[in-house]
Amino acid sequence: MRQTLALFCIAMLMSQGGSSSQAVTWSADLLRKPPEWYGSAAARAIADSVLKYQSPQGAWPKNTNLAVPPRTPQDVPQAGDGLTNTIDNGATTTPMQFLVLVAQATGDARYRAPVERGLKYLLAAQYPNGGWPQFYPLRDGYYSRITFNDDAMVHVLELLREVAGGRPPYGFVDADLRRQSNAAIERAVDVILRTQIRQNGRLTAWCAQHDETSLAPAWARNFEPPSLSGSETVGIVRFLMGIERPSPAVVAAIEGAVAWLQAVPVKGKRVEERTDAEGRDRRAVDDEAAEPLWARFYELGTNRPIFTGRDRVIRYDFNEIERERRVGYAYYGRWPARLLADEYPRWRARVK
Repeated sequence: MRQTLALFCIAMLMSQGGSSSQAVTWSADLLRKPPEWYGSAAARAIADSVLKYQSPQGAWPKNTNLAVPPRTPQDVPQAGDGLTNTIDNGATTTPMQFLVLVAQATGDARYRAPVERGLKYLLAAQYPNGGWPQFYPLRDGYYSRITFNDDAMVHVLELLREVAGGRPPYGFVDADLRRQSNAAIERAVDVILRTQIRQNGRLTAWCAQHDETSLAPAWARNFEPPSLSGSETVGIVRFLMGIERPSPAVVAAIEGAVAWLQAVPVKGKRVEERTDAEGRDRRAVDDEAAEPLWARFYELGTNRPIFTGRDRVIRYDFNEIERERRVGYAYYGRWPARLLADEYPRWRARVK
């Protein structure tokens, strides 16, 4: 799974004149260009490339440079290769959003039909209980768990919310798909409420992944244990706060999660970057002046920050896990800071 929302792959695309090139990065940043850019030759070139990577099931692969057209059919990830048919790392949702923007700017219907195929894929992938697996068709292992990890399910829901609303740039989606999208959101909200973890009778947070049958917190990768998440909980709360007329149950879920996030910041520590003879490293060091941090994982029942390396051993000291994971994974962050300081108070004022 990603360390940032999307993939970072460098593509060299020929300019309109064909004699020069421009470095392009395939990432969620492509969704934040000025509106007029999506009608440009550069945007259309990327969109044409994105079309070539859509799977027969209607999804897109992850960790793939979609901005560069595949040179051969073998360059397109195949089913079973660990990349295809997933919502992980912004796969499927990001290309769909990009194609919609190009379709709106150009009026070219070629970019709309693949989006509708993608919608049908997402709707088919949803479990009856409302959750989404990381991969569909299903794969053995943690890939089939309900996946809040890295906001994968939240990204799907945000897209479906736009579709269900029927507003531009999704106005072309037919009424039946909009209806199905709205029903999928309702099922998802139900499973979100059912998976929220209670401690001593109080609503708290969510795990990055939940068992698709029991709904219990579940292991993902070896360094992602069953726990309360200081990261994924933020994305879920933001989605719930976007519900226009929240039910009392949704309000209670948000209030419980926010109260938990307010109770568990790590104070007096910062993560220090350093380089030594063995290379780059990160260490947690004491610093009373440091801004509060939140742990990615908190122990169920105790709310103690926990850290797990590739050996799957639970530790309570970040500095005790292996260097490769200290550098290669975000165990500490400030994910809830803006939510608590600004977004939640504004939401609370709206729903009073």
